[in-house]
Amino acid sequence: MNTTNFLIIAAIVVYLLAMLAVGFYFSKQTSSTEDFYLGGRKMGPIVTAMSAEASDMSSWLLMGLPGVAYLSGVADAAWTAIGLGVGTWLNWYFVSRRLRRYSQNIGAITVPDFFSRRYHDKSNTLNALAALVIIIFFIPYTASGFAACGKLFNSLFGVDYTTAMIVAALVIIGYTVMGGFGAVSTTDLIQSIVMTVALVAVLSYGITHAGGWDAVVDNARALPGYLSLTASHDVSTGSSVSYGALSVASCLAWGFGYFGMPHILLRFMAIEDEKKLVLSRRIATVWVFIAMAVAITIGIVGLGMTEAGALEFLEGSSSETIIVRIAGLISEHGVLAALLAGVILAGILAATMSTADSQLLAAASSVSQNIMQDFLHIKLTDKQSVVVARITIAVIAVLGIFLARDPDSSVFGIVSFAWAGFGGAFGAVTLCALFWKRSNKWGALAGMLSGGATVFLWKYLVRPIGGVWNIYELLPAFFVSLLFIIVVSLLTAAPDAEQLKEFAAAK
Repeated sequence: MNTTNFLIIAAIVVYLLAMLAVGFYFSKQTSSTEDFYLGGRKMGPIVTAMSAEASDMSSWLLMGLPGVAYLSGVADAAWTAIGLGVGTWLNWYFVSRRLRRYSQNIGAITVPDFFSRRYHDKSNTLNALAALVIIIFFIPYTASGFAACGKLFNSLFGVDYTTAMIVAALVIIGYTVMGGFGAVSTTDLIQSIVMTVALVAVLSYGITHAGGWDAVVDNARALPGYLSLTASHDVSTGSSVSYGALSVASCLAWGFGYFGMPHILLRFMAIEDEKKLVLSRRIATVWVFIAMAVAITIGIVGLGMTEAGALEFLEGSSSETIIVRIAGLISEHGVLAALLAGVILAGILAATMSTADSQLLAAASSVSQNIMQDFLHIKLTDKQSVVVARITIAVIAVLGIFLARDPDSSVFGIVSFAWAGFGGAFGAVTLCALFWKRSNKWGALAGMLSGGATVFLWKYLVRPIGGVWNIYELLPAFFVSLLFIIVVSLLTAAPDAEQLKEFAAAK
């Protein structure tokens, strides 16, 4: 091993050990299920904001988004970023405060638990169904994070893809199992800072070695459709491809996903004071817009580096390793540069880990709390519940590793499907639960089932038809779910007086 690689690995190892140390620290402060799942509802506004957005962005920010921009230009990446940015703001502005108040009023500590208590579902069918949805879609989402780790080390050091993936998974499991929500949120804050450093360093270096900003822009302009919001660039033919209204709507639909993301909704429920959500919203929204803009720009700059001869052309899913390749070039400029490259690569790990840990925790709470205790009525002490949650984390991680075993899997593709799953199954249900007092248990059940089913049917049966049917599955799933909630709620019994009283108290 040469000195450069040693320094890069040393920086990454220090980072990973720091994450484990945070997990160990919080393990001493986790004594109840509310501590493990919600950090005792004691999260501050900055931790709440940055942990929510770090867990939201995932490896998609540092790998998927730059990769899409690198290959096809601005349109696909920019419209998706706009949808996500607007969705972020709307979620913080409309959902966060009411969900914090409502969940505390009725004693809910998980998202499925909130649905069940909100609708007085004594059979806990809603609880179990929501938990099942979380498990189904979080497994592939977690797999995308592990795949990103494998790609990172394989492309830079030639380390076996599977080995790298397993090592990263073990670290994530380690601090999540030990510290629960407190560890996950604190490490997410740290990870958001590391991600920011990575983005700024890569962008600055890339522009310099692409011949300057003017050269980057000139190169992009020379490619038909590359800088257009109404067209995209086709690498195989070198031509411009029309980017119509349906494509724009599909990308903007990513914003609907926020209303159904369990790991983000949990942050709203966990903040110490609902009034501090205003500060959290401002911090989160600004960071998201800036981070995504920089990520897209890195993709464009990366192509400029290819044109300048500083970087070989990256085809297909290998375009998602653009930041990894640039970090490799940075590492060649001395000791400090090699350490900086290590921090950049740790940033990619941070993006991956900040999402994977949150997903594992949400899935674990779904099994131990919502399925075993609430639905199956298995009596567990607080200590036993936490143990079951920790075992669940390990099992789901193993399944995620199995799904991510293909090194050619696309991080962007896996994330988009899981994102659609949560937005379709939970998005409309969450909004109706918070803002429509006439909605009831049967409507919520119908909305959850129809939305989740539509995601699968649209992706695998309808969308392959092409043409006007080639729409991101989240868009039809969200509105199908909303329609079923409204129709079924109106056709069945209205909520009782107690439900209406709780609804009014949450306003």
